[in-house]
Amino acid sequence: MFTEKLQELYQQYTGTKPENMVELPASGSNRRYFRLTGVKSIIGVYGTCVEENRAFVYMAAHFRKKALPVPEVYAVSEDQLYYIQEDLGDLLLFKAIEKGRLTTVYSEEEKDMLRKTIRLLPVFQFAGADGFDFSYCYPQSGFNERSIKWDLNYFKYCFLKATGLDFQEDKLEDDFQKMCDVLMRSASATFMYRDFQSRNIMIHYSQPYFIDFQGGRKGPFFYDVASFLWQAKANFPDTLRKELLEEYLDVLNQYQPIDRYYFYSQLRHFVLFRTLQVLGAYGFRGYFEKKPHFIQSVPYALANLRSLLKEDYPEYPYLCEVLKNLTNLSMFKTDLQKRQLTVTVMSFAYKKGIPDDPSGNGGGYVFDCRAINNPGKYDRFKSFIGLDEPVIKFLEEDGEILTFLEHAYGLVDASVKRYMERGFTNLSVCFGCTGGQHRSVYAAQHLAEHLNEKFGVKVELIHREQNIEQTFNRKD
Repeated sequence: MFTEKLQELYQQYTGTKPENMVELPASGSNRRYFRLTGVKSIIGVYGTCVEENRAFVYMAAHFRKKALPVPEVYAVSEDQLYYIQEDLGDLLLFKAIEKGRLTTVYSEEEKDMLRKTIRLLPVFQFAGADGFDFSYCYPQSGFNERSIKWDLNYFKYCFLKATGLDFQEDKLEDDFQKMCDVLMRSASATFMYRDFQSRNIMIHYSQPYFIDFQGGRKGPFFYDVASFLWQAKANFPDTLRKELLEEYLDVLNQYQPIDRYYFYSQLRHFVLFRTLQVLGAYGFRGYFEKKPHFIQSVPYALANLRSLLKEDYPEYPYLCEVLKNLTNLSMFKTDLQKRQLTVTVMSFAYKKGIPDDPSGNGGGYVFDCRAINNPGKYDRFKSFIGLDEPVIKFLEEDGEILTFLEHAYGLVDASVKRYMERGFTNLSVCFGCTGGQHRSVYAAQHLAEHLNEKFGVKVELIHREQNIEQTFNRKD
């Protein structure tokens, strides 16, 4: 039935029947999408909710009048359950930045596409709101206390309760009310896209085009910034987030003056709120509707949540307590531990061979300490190793090893930081000297202590020739 309706719309618009019709992969919604091809390639949409369809069709027409990059709607059925729209191709921004998402190392081309996208956002929010009839919005015309509580309860019932975690509902609701109060102080007459993220941006002729905006409404601009930059699987490193925030603020300042301190202090509340809303969606779509890519996204959202909770939200003490308990549940800790970095640091003697890397990572750094002044030349140090005070004093007073380690720290620190961002689990660093007794032992010991103190990573320290092993546990 619905395929015939879409074929009729195609024929009405083009004057010919489509030659082929293929259903496209499903998204998170209940709408179904088809590509109809023939004299023209067109996307056909079947949506079961008339009000939602009306919202999309109205918004698409309005935004196109404002010269904003959205697909054109060509025709709508009389019952408003079907419509056909411009075919923008198959390349989502989510796919276009895939290498960056998987490695957290974004190419200049990927960054450029992200800059173009984030710079368009204030235009949608402000210019897009000019003359906009918010009565078309579905299911709410504006971001209000009721919609905030819907999303918070979405998180509570579809994710939090599903974990089996015990909590006091009254105290949680008290903090939910406090969050409503904080978020509502940012009310504005701008257009709030609501689900502004890389899966809802298409790349067409190397330019971003916006889709799936039918859930938009009047609301604060903070929400969309949080949605885009803290999208769970986008995996943006903090440095890139900061860069893109500056791009956003540069355009935002063209529409209204910005108090940067207030902007950043308020944004973090929206990031927390959006993260909870997303977890609710992942719980419902993943655990209840059994859609796998939502389940796969849960660890990324929880990683965002853990990062947010490193800085207190004094406004919501009980909520934060519950969220910390949530992130520490064994079902989530196990996954986190699988993706956490362990650095193996080893001292060795070159005459006995460079150590193998049993982790399967293929090896890492090997530093040659043999150019450093050797305490082993002197009989008084032959019974000592690099952990003993006489050797430590000799090496540090001589000073060569301090300069050597300063350079080693710089190299290894950069790798540890990047490995942590990319979710790598193993790195090996080896220090070799003639006998594996003095210089290499001192260097390996100091690097292990340095990495554990600076990054909080787990370090397995092995002084191979001395048969000494030590574990520096992860600092949470």
